[in-house]
Amino acid sequence: MCRVWCQRRKIAGPQCRTYRRNPVRPSWNPNFAGPVILGRPNQYFNPNAFIQPLPGTHGNVGRNILQAPGLTETDLSVTKLFSFSERLRLQFRTEVFNLFNHTNFNAPNPVVYASATGGPSPTAGVITATSTTSRQIQFGLKLLW
Repeated sequence: MCRVWCQRRKIAGPQCRTYRRNPVRPSWNPNFAGPVILGRPNQYFNPNAFIQPLPGTHGNVGRNILQAPGLTETDLSVTKLFSFSERLRLQFRTEVFNLFNHTNFNAPNPVVYASATGGPSPTAGVITATSTTSRQIQFGLKLLW
């Protein structure tokens, strides 16, 4: 697939993977001041921190410089064992996943420039999904004999 994609665009060698993954690798904006990571779901990073590279060149921004938001999840399990006789027991179990119902955001859109001639992508730095589910509670009952 990569070979066909690159042949159609007349791209050869290791550059093929670069172009296919992120169409334009940006450069750092020397006139930008302020934090790059804003941390908001509608704009996790500031796309104004980047500029388009000169035509025919790759940008000076390294690979994997942006980290996704952290993941925080607390799970809890409580079990109670009831004994009715020496052989007959009943186990009640409650399991809570994501106990504090903390929202864990997915990685933001890392593509700042979708083409070499266009402006910044309107979805650059936007988070569109969560990486975990909301709070879930399940109960279980087990009869042991």
